[in-house]
Amino acid sequence: MEFGKYVLLGMVFAGLFFLAAAYALYWAQKNGQLSNFEEGAESIFDEDEPLGRQTDSFPSRKKKRKS
Repeated sequence: MEFGKYVLLGMVFAGLFFLAAAYALYWAQKNGQLSNFEEGAESIFDEDEPLGRQTDSFPSRKKKRKS
């Protein structure tokens, strides 16, 4: 395989990685993962951190009904 084909293959993988990263950021913003970003980052350095108050969250999951 020629060197140019390796470069092209590397560019394709880099482009796919960029698209995946851009989609991950879009998804995080759409689902509210970035809505309270600064408060959550500053709360770990504050002595009066609100214990028991959630400042960040995981993606929501559908709750299963108990039969």
